[in-house]
Amino acid sequence: MTLYGIGLGPGQPDLVTVRGKRALESADVVYSPGRLSRSVATEHVPEERIGDLDFPMTRDEEKLRTAWKEAAAEIAPTAREGDAAFVTLGDPNVYSTFGHLRRTLAAFHPEVDLEVVPGVSAMSAFATALGVEITAGSSLALREADRGASPTGPDRMILFKVTDAPATHEGLVEAGYDVVYGRRLFMEQGETVVTDDPSEIDERDYYTLAYAEKPETRVEQATDAFLEAADESGVVTDGGENGSGEVVRQERSEAALCGDEVKHD
Repeated sequence: MTLYGIGLGPGQPDLVTVRGKRALESADVVYSPGRLSRSVATEHVPEERIGDLDFPMTRDEEKLRTAWKEAAAEIAPTAREGDAAFVTLGDPNVYSTFGHLRRTLAAFHPEVDLEVVPGVSAMSAFATALGVEITAGSSLALREADRGASPTGPDRMILFKVTDAPATHEGLVEAGYDVVYGRRLFMEQGETVVTDDPSEIDERDYYTLAYAEKPETRVEQATDAFLEAADESGVVTDGGENGSGEVVRQERSEAALCGDEVKHD
């Protein structure tokens, strides 16, 4: 039988994927590593089918290894005899506790079959909530910013675990970034906050992210020509053609990025 690692998405129950919902409904036991993931899972399965796991709030690696061995020992019999699920917020393979369970099972219970059901990651939810478009030709880096860290280098970054926003903000601004923060986005547990003022979210919260971008990094897009061609009333009258060849070059570049061949008459 199978253990399903299911990504529940950012926190709202209706953002669980169709496949994830089906796997939840078919599992004999749905194991939850925390209070928030449990609250989402119980919107799809009854309480009596939820199996709680106890993980200590510690950085002591030996204690953490002991907790994961105990969790794997509890889950393995259910997954051998039927179907089980382990749920996490976001996606199971993006900054998730599921990786610990996968490695522990592989070491001590290699007979357990695993299947991952992807979920809407915090990165995707963040970009949507803030209206950030990662366009063709752009690049984006994921970084962790726990305890006031201010990673720099890439022109665009999404930072996870921003637990000391004022300290992180100071380092990023000094390095030339514009920064906006989002807390508990698309989550029903707690207050959602979007701000560019770090003092508004100066208390520690694991579910805080930041988007950092250097102002000069915008990539020109082919469809920008539509807006550039608009008259004073906002109506486009020429279909976005500017006669300079710039639109064609940009379209060709975007098609190449997607692996498509562009043919011109």
